[in-house]
Order: sequence, then structure tokens, then C-alpha cells
Amino acid sequence: MSEQAFPPEDPGSFLSLCDGEWMSLRSCFELAAGGDDDWHSSERGELIVRCVSEQGALGQLKVQAPGGISSILTFASDGQLILDGDSPGNWRFWPDGSMELNLSRADGVQVQERIWFTRVNLRLRSTTAVDAQGTPVQGSFCTDIRRVSKPAA
Repeated sequence: MSEQAFPPEDPGSFLSLCDGEWMSLRSCFELAAGGDDDWHSSERGELIVRCVSEQGALGQLKVQAPGGISSILTFASDGQLILDGDSPGNWRFWPDGSMELNLSRADGVQVQERIWFTRVNLRLRSTTAVDAQGTPVQGSFCTDIRRVSKPAA
């Protein structure tokens, strides 16, 4: 990874800092779950994020989540966010170097994710989802640690 300003000072440097292979631990809370045992889950996995240039856009993140699910997030310079070519949303870069993503799903659920770095190789993400009536239905928190290669012996 090249030397970058930390914390990121603009959206472009934030997207480039996301590029890499990450070990991810995600805790997910299903707020609408009825039982005592099925409201929480945790998963570990490998998260691969590639930052690429996209014509007419600030950039694009190609994300392969644990379990092999892939998605493409396109960040337009006007603040528009496109997930996999159709789900419209928006992004906002905050003065503290974090980024907020807002997406609307076809079922009316609004998803908001906040991503920030505490170190160059440590990224935190929190996500909330509310239904069309504004009732919270899901929340999650992820800790991502960048995989770095060992120096050659």
C-alpha cells in the first residue's frame, strides 16, 4: 500500500484506503426476531475490496464479502451512490474522515452505513436498517483488519 494521508482528507483518498484484503468480524442484530436465540449472529470472513477508476465517477469499490457475495458501489462526484447498477442512494464524506452511505432497497428498507478508519489497517463499520415506517429492523457492527504481507526474509 502506498503512503497516504491519514485520516483520509477527501472522498478519493478514503476510497483508495478501502482497497485491500480484510479479515472481517461482523455482529448482526435482527431487531424484529421473535425468539431469545435468533436475534444475534456473528461471522468471520475474508472481505476483498478493490478501488477502481470509473469514467464520470469519483471511483468504484468492487466488494467481495464473506460467502462470495459480490457487489459494486459506484460513487458519483455529485454524492450519488449506485449499488450494482441500480439501487440509488447517496454518500457523504464527513470532516472526521469517515464516510456515510445511504441506500434504499426495493422493499422500502432504508440502509445507512458509516465507515471510518481508526488506523490505516483498521476499519470500523456500523449499519442500521429501518423499514418504510421508520421502525429499526436490523443493525450490525464490523471490525475489518487489513491483511498485510510479511516482508521477504
